[in-house]
Amino acid sequence: MIIVCQQSIIIDIMSTKSSKINSKICLKIKFERLKRGLSQEALAFEAGLNRQTIGKIERAEVSPTIDTLEKIAEVFGMDFIQLVDVSKVDL
Repeated sequence: MIIVCQQSIIIDIMSTKSSKINSKICLKIKFERLKRGLSQEALAFEAGLNRQTIGKIERAEVSPTIDTLEKIAEVFGMDFIQLVDVSKVDL
């Protein structure tokens, strides 16, 4: 019983950390888009995505796939690693 409880706590902590990282990546995408003066529609077009997807990502309603992150990074002229480095992003 204790082990199950501990596993549950570990899973919850991991889920919370993962959720925070996802939120930070989504916030960074919005920041980078605005910094470049791009609309959601323009970013979506350049990345080969639809505008609704960009909106959902920026609101952290969905977690972007690695492929999606690579496409967005390319539009921003940065490496995938640069895009997902959220060490300086505060929520």
